[in-house]
Amino acid sequence: MKIYTRTGDKGMTGVIGGRVRKDSIRVEAYGTVDELNSFVGQAIVLMDRSKYQDMIADLTEIQHELFDAGGDLAYVKAPEGSQITYKINADMVTRLEQWIDRYDAECPPIKRFVLPGGSPVSAALHVCRTVARRAERRVVTLAEEEPINQEVRRYLNRLSDFFFAVARTANVREGMGDVEYKRGGEVFG
Repeated sequence: MKIYTRTGDKGMTGVIGGRVRKDSIRVEAYGTVDELNSFVGQAIVLMDRSKYQDMIADLTEIQHELFDAGGDLAYVKAPEGSQITYKINADMVTRLEQWIDRYDAECPPIKRFVLPGGSPVSAALHVCRTVARRAERRVVTLAEEEPINQEVRRYLNRLSDFFFAVARTANVREGMGDVEYKRGGEVFG
């Protein structure tokens, strides 16, 4: 099988149920989810398996779910004679909340806004957080124009919170504190 198909040379791409312009909001939404998945992979390769075995397992599961989210977002309509079967569901959002709580328990209480940084792993996870926020914004825009699996939007919202929690946890595991924003007062606690 050849990697190139030439079917997109005129600016159109295939989605589930048809073809759309490559710059459509649908393609922008699932493309940003794909970009996020790549950044998650980059964060994983920075991790020492002895310190991050649990986090690597969770992030790998998230990579599979991001692929599923992209598939859910690629539906324009169900193939003829079938129904759309989405993969992202409310249980995944609940599980993310449980993971957030577990990782947050490793961290000291937060008092100030946190700047991205500290350890290389933390910085990479903060990039994941910001790309997750962008993906969520693209999905919100798509949802205003076309039907989507609403659980994808909820999942991405919670996922950015997850990345914040694991970024802080990474600094703890590396023996570093958060990089706090110093130009404001304490806002939490």
